[in-house]
Amino acid sequence: MIRIVIAENQQMLLEAISSLLNLEEDIEIVGQASNGEEAMALVNQLRPDVCIMDMEMPVMSGLEAAEALRSFECKVVILTTFRRTGYFQLALKADVSGYLLKDNPGEELACSIRCIMDGKRIYSPELIDGPSSHNGREMGVLGLLADGPSNIEPSNQSGTIGTVRKYFSNIKDKMKLPAG
Repeated sequence: MIRIVIAENQQMLLEAISSLLNLEEDIEIVGQASNGEEAMALVNQLRPDVCIMDMEMPVMSGLEAAEALRSFECKVVILTTFRRTGYFQLALKADVSGYLLKDNPGEELACSIRCIMDGKRIYSPELIDGPSSHNGREMGVLGLLADGPSNIEPSNQSGTIGTVRKYFSNIKDKMKLPAG
C-alpha cells in the first residue's frame, strides 16, 4: 500500500484529489494539510511514502517544504496549475520526484505515483523551462539522468556513451548548468 499525505490550500481540490486517489486499491491517503508547514509536520508524524504538494500555498510553499523534506525518506510530488519560468530548476534543486500539472487526468497522477515508487522521476513536459529547447533524444537522456546512474547500462548500449555525453553536454549548455 502506497501511503500518501496531500497538501493543498484549496479545500475542494484537496478533497477531490484525496477522494480520487483513495479509489485506487494500492493507495491510501493518510493525511491532509492546507500548507507546507502542516505537510512537514504530517510527514514527520505519519512517515508516508509520498507527499503530494501544491506549488504555491500560504505559510510555506510546496517547494520550500520539499527542500525541508530532502532528508526524509518520503518522495515529494509537486502539483501546479501554471508554468512559471525558473520553477523547474527550483524543483530539480529541491530533488522532487515529480513535478506535474493539476489539469492532467486522475489516472495519470495515480500512474505517476506508482512510477515514482518504482524509482522513476516524472516531470510534465509542459513544465520544463524552454520545452522547445531540448530535442526528443535530449529529453530521453534528461529522463535517464533524473532516474539516476543505476538506470543507465552502458554495457548493453555499446557505442552510445559518447552520444549520451554529447546530449548531456547540450542539455547543460541549454540549462546553463555548471560543467561536471
